[in-house]
Amino acid sequence: MSSYTYGETGREVPLWQKFREIDWWLIFLLCAVAAVGFIMLYSTGWDIAKQMRDPSRALTHLTRFSIALVLMFIVALVDVRVWMSLAYPAYAAALILLIGVELFGTVGMGAQRWLLIGPIRVQPSEVMKIALVLSLARYLHGLTVDEVSRIKTLAPAVLMILLPVALIFRQPDLGTALLLLMGGAALLFLAGLSWRIVAVASVLGGVAAGFAWRFLLQDYQKQRVLTALNPDSDPLGAGYHIAQSKIAIGAGGLFGKGFGNGSQSQLNFLPEKHTDFIFTMLAEEWGLIGALTLLVLYLLILFRGLSIAMSSRHHFGRMVSMGVMFTFFLYVAINTAMVMGLIPVVGVPLPLVSYGGTVMMTIMIGMGLVMSVHIHRDIDVPRHSGAFW
Repeated sequence: MSSYTYGETGREVPLWQKFREIDWWLIFLLCAVAAVGFIMLYSTGWDIAKQMRDPSRALTHLTRFSIALVLMFIVALVDVRVWMSLAYPAYAAALILLIGVELFGTVGMGAQRWLLIGPIRVQPSEVMKIALVLSLARYLHGLTVDEVSRIKTLAPAVLMILLPVALIFRQPDLGTALLLLMGGAALLFLAGLSWRIVAVASVLGGVAAGFAWRFLLQDYQKQRVLTALNPDSDPLGAGYHIAQSKIAIGAGGLFGKGFGNGSQSQLNFLPEKHTDFIFTMLAEEWGLIGALTLLVLYLLILFRGLSIAMSSRHHFGRMVSMGVMFTFFLYVAINTAMVMGLIPVVGVPLPLVSYGGTVMMTIMIGMGLVMSVHIHRDIDVPRHSGAFW
C-alpha cells in the first residue's frame, strides 16, 4: 500500500502523495450531508414526557460517521487492483452470509435479515450491495461491448444478480431486492448491453412482476402497493404513514416551522422519523428550501462520482464508480419518492442522514472505492487480465 505504478510513466508514487490525490470536495460534500443527519437526529431526540432533548442518536450518528470516514480513507488508499482481485471472494463471502441468514438469521421487525457473528450484528444484504458492484465490475471489465450482449457471457452476470436478489426477497426485504436488481441491471446497460436484450428483459420483467403479485408477494406487500396508488382509502390503517408524511411535508411550506418545531414529528404522529421518514421531518422543520438544499448536496455527490468514473483509464474503475453512484442514487430516489407517496413504502433509508450504522458503513466503503478509483485513475489494467490473478 506504500506505492503504486502511476500510469505510463512507470514511476512509483509514495503513500503521502496519494493523500494529495484525494478528492477533498467529495469529502466535504459527504461531511455536509452527515452534518444534516446529525442536526435532524438531534431534533428527533425530543422527549415529550420529560420535556427534554436526548442527544444520544445524534452523537451515535456522529461517532459512526467518524469511524466510517476513517474506513473510507483506508479503502481509498488501497490500490484499486487489490479490490479488483478481491471482487469474487467478496461476492462469495456475501452470498454465504445471505445463506447464513436463511439458516440461522435473527428476526427483527417481522423480517429475518440479520446474522449474529459473535457480538456483531451484520446485515448481509448491505454487504452484498458493495460485493455485487465489485464482482460485476470485475466480470464486465474483461468483456468487450459485443461480448456483453452474447448469451453465454451475459448469463453468468445475470446469475450473479439473481442469486442474491432471490435470497434477499425471501427474508423478506423487497426494497433491498429491487435495489440490487436495478443496480445490477444498470451496470449491464452501462457496459453496453444491446437494446434488443433490454426490450426483451423489460417484457419478461413485466411478466415476472405479474407472477410475483399473484404467487410470491405477501399480503402486507400487496397492501403497500395498493396504498401507494390510493393512500386515502385507509388513512387510519395501511395509509397512515403516508398520510402523516404528506401532512408534515405540506405543513413545512417554503421555509419550514423551524428547528424542533415540527408538530407531526415532535408530537410523534410521524412514524419512523429517525430512519425511513427523516426526509419528511426535514421538510417540515426546514421547508422546501431545506429539502432542496439536501437534494442539491446529493446531486453534487453524484456529479462528482460520475466525473471520477469518466476520468478513469480502466474499465473496472468506471464500472465500480458508476455502480456505487447508481446505488447511492437509488437510495435517495426511493426514499424521497416513498415519503412523498409516489411509490410504496419500503425499508430504504436516506444516505448518511437516517439513523443506522450498517447502511452508513456500506455507503462510506462504496465511496472509499470511488476514491480509490480517483487516486489510481491512471493505472493501466488490461481488459482481459486482472492483476493478482
